[in-house]
Amino acid sequence: MITIIRVTRYHPHLRELVALLDADLNSRYGIVQAQYDQFNSLATVDAAAVAYASDQPIGCGCFRHIDAQTIEIKRMFVRPENRGGGTAALLLAVLEKWALETGCSRAILETGIKNPEAIRFYTKSGYSRTENYGQYIGMENSICMAKQLRMP
Repeated sequence: MITIIRVTRYHPHLRELVALLDADLNSRYGIVQAQYDQFNSLATVDAAAVAYASDQPIGCGCFRHIDAQTIEIKRMFVRPENRGGGTAALLLAVLEKWALETGCSRAILETGIKNPEAIRFYTKSGYSRTENYGQYIGMENSICMAKQLRMP
């Protein structure tokens, strides 16, 4: 059974999982990833969640507020050995519900061209490709997506 808890950006399990995410991104993108690191600091995160299986941290996700209506999904990650079991979908649902609780009705996100599994996941989760926004404008490795949030 998977349990998801809301945590702060300082939670040690969140930081452990984000370190694994960063290692994965560095292996995919190499030196190019350095230009994205500045956009991925946990210091800008407003909300975070960690998924557990048998008391072991297996996944995480975060968001930050862009404006009064919009959040940006950040730092989504599930350990490779735990993928395919629905953890990412549960994490995303928790984050979207939490965003609705804060009064937001729209979610945006950025992923990369070398993350085809993420693109498929977000598309399956109701996100659509959109123009690159903010710091991702003009970044050819970025794929930006958006979704209108609604209560289930």
